[in-house]
Amino acid sequence: MAQKPNMGRCSIDFQEKLFQLKPRNRERGSTSLVVASERSGSSSESKSGSERFYLNFTGFPFPLGPFLNRRTIRTEAVKGCIWLFEQEQALGFSSVSTNIRMTVIKLKSGGLWIHAPIAPTKECIQWSWPINLPLEFFGIFRAKSLKDEDTSTPWADEIEQKVLSSPEVGIGPYVEVAFFHKRSRTLLVTDAVIFVPRQPPECISNKSLLASAKNGLAVKLLSKGKEVLDEPVVDNKLNRQKGPSNLLEPTASFSQMSQKLIVSPIIKTLVFSKVPEKVRDWADRIAKDWRFRRIIPAHFAAPINASRSDFLASFAFLDELLEERFVTKPSLSLLFTTLMERLPLMDMGDGKNPEYN
Repeated sequence: MAQKPNMGRCSIDFQEKLFQLKPRNRERGSTSLVVASERSGSSSESKSGSERFYLNFTGFPFPLGPFLNRRTIRTEAVKGCIWLFEQEQALGFSSVSTNIRMTVIKLKSGGLWIHAPIAPTKECIQWSWPINLPLEFFGIFRAKSLKDEDTSTPWADEIEQKVLSSPEVGIGPYVEVAFFHKRSRTLLVTDAVIFVPRQPPECISNKSLLASAKNGLAVKLLSKGKEVLDEPVVDNKLNRQKGPSNLLEPTASFSQMSQKLIVSPIIKTLVFSKVPEKVRDWADRIAKDWRFRRIIPAHFAAPINASRSDFLASFAFLDELLEERFVTKPSLSLLFTTLMERLPLMDMGDGKNPEYN
């Protein structure tokens, strides 16, 4: 069995949105964190329910499930540097499920940096310290609000950030923060872009996938009087793929949105279309300043091999919203980025580890 990533000498508070972990000396009874999540491809039957138990009702009025049991899948995205931890996330009292991804980056300073924390089940993490001491005792301090292009953060030398804040979208404040890990040339986002694979995420149970394929109340409401067959759902590959698709035409809609980098339809409709100027400026700054080679979003597939021009192309719908003609008048940012990517890459990576270059 492959060796697990070394995540000792640190502590994690998963209630915070983002923080840097500071290493501690292990001498004389210091705390250590034991990573115990299941590796991709291993048997799920070997894990007991107690190791996956997690009870926390959040997301009023639609709490996020599963409510009692969350399986964790761990993979290594960049050797010795970036690890991904995935769990199922469901919209409570519905048949809608997706995956939620936590990314852990090992910093050159020796600490760990966490993006999009997930449920701290025993399968995901375990504490070895017997006393519940204050977080400050371990060198972990409460998170503060992130600022755009802030160079005073503890991780600023290794990870840069750009903030998109849109309090005026009408559904409540929307904030998306993009991060760039310079050494591995990795872009991290939460919901901005996704890549829907042909196969559903491994962490989502077959039970949840088949529940999404049923012709339930939502399908009947959207059918506009057309007959909706109430047939039993057969467990097969096609039915497991219906989850992220249009409820009435799952096959056609899945083909249109899968196997490519796109902006999530719900984010595009409810948020980005409301503030296209802000989104365009944010996306252009990301493409202009960061020469990334991969993208890790918080949902669906990751890591995604994608360039800056791929990233900008997924925001092409903004051109029409901004009264631009993309076919006859392409985005200047996209043209500039495409030209720059044809130039040889200079002064990237620290030159010490070819894995990152």
